[in-house]
Amino acid sequence: MKRFIATIGLLCLGLQGIGNKMDAQVSINIFNLNDILRAKPIDEVRFTVQYQTAFIPDTLHPEKKVEETMMLKVGDKCSVYYSYAKFLTDSVLEADKAAGASHEIIKEHLRQYTSKVNAQVYKNYPAGKTTTLDALAASRFRCEEKEERPEWTLLPDTMTILSYPCRKAICHFKGRDYEAWYTPEIPRSDGPWKLCGLPGLILKAQDSQRHYTFTGTGIELNRAKSPILFGGKDFEPISRKDLQKAYERYAADPIGYIALTSPQIKVTVKDDNGKPFQPKNMPYNPIER
Repeated sequence: MKRFIATIGLLCLGLQGIGNKMDAQVSINIFNLNDILRAKPIDEVRFTVQYQTAFIPDTLHPEKKVEETMMLKVGDKCSVYYSYAKFLTDSVLEADKAAGASHEIIKEHLRQYTSKVNAQVYKNYPAGKTTTLDALAASRFRCEEKEERPEWTLLPDTMTILSYPCRKAICHFKGRDYEAWYTPEIPRSDGPWKLCGLPGLILKAQDSQRHYTFTGTGIELNRAKSPILFGGKDFEPISRKDLQKAYERYAADPIGYIALTSPQIKVTVKDDNGKPFQPKNMPYNPIER
């Protein structure tokens, strides 16, 4: 039996309605408590990189950024990039289920660790592919794509990040122009999100419009055994094109999307005055264009 818990958050963009336009970014997370039981080990973590990630969900208000701490777990064969809050959530849920915690306790823990970024990006899993796991409300998607590496231009500029000497590179990738700083002292061709393909680990990157920025804030070598887990085997397979369409439908009408895709789940969004409202036409600024 599936058990769902919904959490609703407003991502600090105000609640000023203008007709059908809402100057609010609604985050509706519906957790399936069985998700963590699906995860299976696919590799061993060798080191973990922490990135402070910032993005602008509404291009009309570039001053209103959303920030999230992200993790890149790197193994011998593959890597996974995902939210630190999701890591904490999964850990807490696993402990709660093992302890037989009540529904109320689980809900309280979920409120503490709600992530603004649901997507998990696996590089070279399966071999030669990039796999994205994402959740839109109760929908669970698995998007497998042939691994695509940016075509970088290496530049002579240098910078020091986290005490590592770094070099600059630029590319055009997934519809955006990026600059990145990588360190040859960590000879692993990896980095935040889908950025990779340089002769060293990427510690900082941003697109030319600064809509998306990734800044390394820490690196930790794994001394104890720790698996890279993959829990998307039973997720709905979807193409990148259809996943983009799902993102667009959700942004246009998140409550309507839930009603259509998960009629068994009822979600009501309320404003600061406790009055229900129907968020529509949410800001939409995808990292992939």
